[in-house]
Amino acid sequence: MGRYVLKRFLQIIPIFFVVSIVIFAIVRMSPTDPITVILGGKKATEAAIAAVKVKFHFDQPVVVQYLLWMKGIFTGDFGISYKYQQAVSGMIFGRLPVTMGLIAISSVIGIVIAIPAGILCAVRKNTAADRVISVVTIILVSCPVFLTCMLMILVMSKISGAVFTGTYTNVREYFQRLAIPSVALSFSMIALIGRVSRTSMIKELKSNYIETAEAKGLPGRRILFHHAFKNAVIPVITVASIQIGAMIVGSVLVENVFSLPGLGSLLINGINTSDYPIVQGITLLLVGVFLLINLLVDILYAAIDPRIRYE
Repeated sequence: MGRYVLKRFLQIIPIFFVVSIVIFAIVRMSPTDPITVILGGKKATEAAIAAVKVKFHFDQPVVVQYLLWMKGIFTGDFGISYKYQQAVSGMIFGRLPVTMGLIAISSVIGIVIAIPAGILCAVRKNTAADRVISVVTIILVSCPVFLTCMLMILVMSKISGAVFTGTYTNVREYFQRLAIPSVALSFSMIALIGRVSRTSMIKELKSNYIETAEAKGLPGRRILFHHAFKNAVIPVITVASIQIGAMIVGSVLVENVFSLPGLGSLLINGINTSDYPIVQGITLLLVGVFLLINLLVDILYAAIDPRIRYE
């Protein structure tokens, strides 16, 4: 198992570096002059411009700038914001709990609701419950996240005392702010995982080994969860990992709609102001999180089905 984990980890390292090069290159395709952003659009002397170039390494070749940036990444230094003149690492990690909390809560909501719903639909195939849940999942997967957010704000604004936007000062307010946005972000996961769970369970319940288990007189609950679900969960995990990756992107929209102080709002602000260090740092961090999620999924695959380790 340890060798398998090490092999998977080594495989994501070159991917991380390739993506970092792409991010670094794309950000520098912006027509906006970073020196203008740093100086706030004001006229400056040649000495001031030269000082800015030295401070932000603009006097170095592009390759050297990239290497210095990556060196800083691995030491926790994401650079200095052009606009705010603050350490980007502090700005990112100050907002990280909101984004990670939003994704984590949304994932839990999606998995807790979708898997039981999919199993129910598979067990009661072609019944009223199956049809109703199937229609609901089609509606949920068809609604873009920004539309879902706006509709939820419209509905929740009619409820007296409902607070779901802005900052927070304690744990209670933290979960209060994230509750409704997390539900909105989880809808697509509920729909897709629910449908995949249903399809996968129906396929497994028709298998020969299930008929054998029933012929042996095993309890229905044991057949359903110990035998059928254990084999049906692999495609569910695959879709769940993809959806969590999609949530990382969706969280940017959700945070902006609900005015949450997370990485999404900071990223959008960085793009609007051509703040390279912020855009680079957040994008690479989200890519790193996505790669780690895929690594954890691979490990989970191997834990559920040991045959995967030897393929």
